[in-house]
This record gives sequence, structure tokens and C-alpha cells, in this order.
Amino acid sequence: MMNRYLIAAALILGLGVGGCSTKPVVVNPPVEEPIFTTQALVTGDVQSPVVIDDPLEGFNRAMYRFNYHADKWVLNPAVKTYRFIVPSPLRTGVKNFFNNFFGIRTFWNQLLQGRPVRALATSGRFALNTTIGIGGLFDVATKAGMPYYKEDFGQTLGVWGFGPGAYLVLPLLGPSSVRDGIGQGVDGAIMGAIDPLGLDGHPQRQYAYYPLLIINSRAQVGFQYYSTGSPFEYELVRRLILTVRQIEVQK
Repeated sequence: MMNRYLIAAALILGLGVGGCSTKPVVVNPPVEEPIFTTQALVTGDVQSPVVIDDPLEGFNRAMYRFNYHADKWVLNPAVKTYRFIVPSPLRTGVKNFFNNFFGIRTFWNQLLQGRPVRALATSGRFALNTTIGIGGLFDVATKAGMPYYKEDFGQTLGVWGFGPGAYLVLPLLGPSSVRDGIGQGVDGAIMGAIDPLGLDGHPQRQYAYYPLLIINSRAQVGFQYYSTGSPFEYELVRRLILTVRQIEVQK
């Protein structure tokens, strides 16, 4: 399951570098300009320097390669099949459903971050989409001009003053950090305890929920491993991920 940080990285990388292949791309021109361009897009928003701490680099690079192969042989084919079989309006409904569903996670993290106004907006958005939007399949809240926030416990820890810690590439979940990895675990545990969809004890629901969650998450990410044309893609993605997360915490 790809995490959402790669979405931001993909958008930034798309402005600074070209190419969309799952195979490594060898290019002759120097890579200084793409790296400079992508860094310039984000560093102006950062209030303090981004610290790169990667003591697990050997493990992280191995996981980066593992994720590339998982992407190539499992996730990307699954996404292509999904897009071929499922009509676009239905795929949009699935995306809307998950965006709305994880508003629950955003709500409690906004409360923990001491942002009651945002939490109130998120709860209102969730209520509107869940009712009028038929369980979140239709995003009527956005059409009504309601703001959309996306928060997680990793950001909450950052707001509380915890640094990201060591850079960490998680299998399937992708680039992260020790802090954000812990945050994902806490969020998952809380969602499992609340179990708003009643997945516990209902395998048939789990068979539908988890594959759709994984495929939808990957389908929303434009990033492809080893498609940047840069021999320093690992370093570039690492800096982008840590920078984007720092911006998200500081907002």
C-alpha cells in the first residue's frame, strides 16, 4: 500500500523531471538542473532546514528496490486491470469513499493537534458526504465549498515537537520516517479499535475493503520508481519526502 507522501513527491518531480517508465532510464544530460528545480519548488515553504538522517540507508535502499519490484509485478498490473474493468465514475466514487472515510482519522488528529476549528470543518464535511453523498461516494462537500484537510498521527507527533527521526523506507508503504511509521501504526490501531465499517468478524467485507483500499491508494499516485531519469533518485525522493512532511507539520 503506497503512502500518500509519494503523491506530493510525484507532483513535484513531474515539474522538474520527465519520463514515465518502470524501467531505469539512462540519460546523458547532467542532472543538476532537475534537482535544483524540484528543490526550489519546496524549500521556500520550509521554515527551518530539512535534516537528512539516514543511518538505515542500506536497508532503505533494499526496500526501495523491493517496492519497485512489487510495484512492477503486482500493484501496477492490478491498477491497470482495475482501470480497465471499473468505469471511471465508479472509480471516482471509490476514491471519494476512502477520502471521506479517513476523515475520521483526520478529525481526531486535528483535535489532538489543538485545531478545533479545522476539526469542526472536517466533521461537517464528513457528515454531509456520508448522508447526502451516500456514504461518501459523492463529494458534495467540495461542491459546497467546504475545506478538505488530511491529517495523521505522524503530523500530530510533529506538531507536538517530535522530530522525524531516521529516514525509513517501509515495504509496500514506501518512503517515510521513524516518527511517521509509528504514526501509521497508531492510526491503524485506532481505526481498527473503532472499526466504523464493522470489518472485524466479517471476512466478506474485508475481502472487498482491503483490495480496494490498496488499489485505490496506488491508483492515486502518479510516481513510478526509477522513472525520474536521475541516477540520484533515491536521494532526491528522500529529500522531497522529508521536505513535504516538514511543510505539512508546519502548516
